[in-house]
Amino acid sequence: MGVQGSDCHGKKNLGAPTRLRLPIHCRRNRINASGRLANRAVTLNYRGVTADTQGRILIFIPEVLMRRVRPTLLLAVLFSAVPALMAFPGCTATVAAPTATRITIVQGHLQTGAVGALLPTSLVLRVLGTDGGPIQKIPVSLSVLAGGGTVDPATSLSDVNGEVKAKWTLGPNSPVQTLQATAPGIEPVTLNALGILPSDLVVAQGNNQAAKASAALPVQIVLRVTGGNNVPIPGLMVALSINSGGGQISPQSAVTNALGEVSIRWTLGPQVGTQTATATAGNLGSISLSATAN
Repeated sequence: MGVQGSDCHGKKNLGAPTRLRLPIHCRRNRINASGRLANRAVTLNYRGVTADTQGRILIFIPEVLMRRVRPTLLLAVLFSAVPALMAFPGCTATVAAPTATRITIVQGHLQTGAVGALLPTSLVLRVLGTDGGPIQKIPVSLSVLAGGGTVDPATSLSDVNGEVKAKWTLGPNSPVQTLQATAPGIEPVTLNALGILPSDLVVAQGNNQAAKASAALPVQIVLRVTGGNNVPIPGLMVALSINSGGGQISPQSAVTNALGEVSIRWTLGPQVGTQTATATAGNLGSISLSATAN
């Protein structure tokens, strides 16, 4: 039987099986076998076949033809479905396995967030190979170049999609935040983020209340720390102290939460009239709070 085939670049008359060449990376190969069996014209069409590293191709031939095909063309026959493993001498692996060549950023680059806070979007990086496809099991390391902060995990292996994922918590004191991603034999990739510094300390709730002397104010006092564009700043220490009237504040210091806030209870002192307290946060200066004891 004559054999024809086509590769990714178009049809070719491949002649006898011993001269067949099929690139193992190509998934669109086609084999046509035609000739005469028992005085009958026969054509077999196979699409999507791929040679293995030993130049072998697994195809399926109808059982009715198997009874008449010369056994020298078939190297293996299994069960009634009759798969045939056809070997083509000289057809060997012509394309090396792809190797990792570059890292690309899928998401997480150029984010903006409060200093000291976890960025809202996880970092996703992808390792690509010489064929442009993803490469798995490549160790990718992430290290902080500027701004402080942390990244978790610092090193991981690329998955089946060639991807590694990590969470980036910005450092506490700088608007410039930079990471670098590296992998063996690959050019490093840089990721940047903008850290928003604290700029304001305000009373969000509870100022200027009134209560009986020596009693707790009915509403908690809430203080809020924000940065540019009113972005809340978490992780900043806020301290409070009584200025006049006696009384007690609890707690006397606290760290701002994800909303940039701390909540406190103020119990007034025994002195009737205006009582005052002061709140400070980092280098933002102080603000005054007041209440009236009846």
